Amino acid sequence: MNREETIKNCEGTIIDVRTPMEFMGGSVAGAMNIPLNEIPQRIGELKAMKTPLILCCASGMRSGQAEDFLSHHGVNCLNGGSWLEVNNLTAQKV
Repeated sequence: MNREETIKNCEGTIIDVRTPMEFMGGSVAGAMNIPLNEIPQRIGELKAMKTPLILCCASGMRSGQAEDFLSHHGVNCLNGGSWLEVNNLTAQKV
């Protein structure tokens, strides 16, 4: 299954790695906000979530950094890119 299908089918947990202020300005319904700088301290919590973790942010840069870190620590995750794109894809549920 490719990235878009995984997001459309809501196969995992959506994690928004933007700051709380950015998250409050708009987010994907049901997404959790775990800012990028908190990812290392919350690795145990993230490993316990339904995978794959679908990571998003404003542009895909921070979610890419989170994907690199989490993948290195054995977490099944993918970079969803911009939260707006993830939001659009979740609205197209198959």
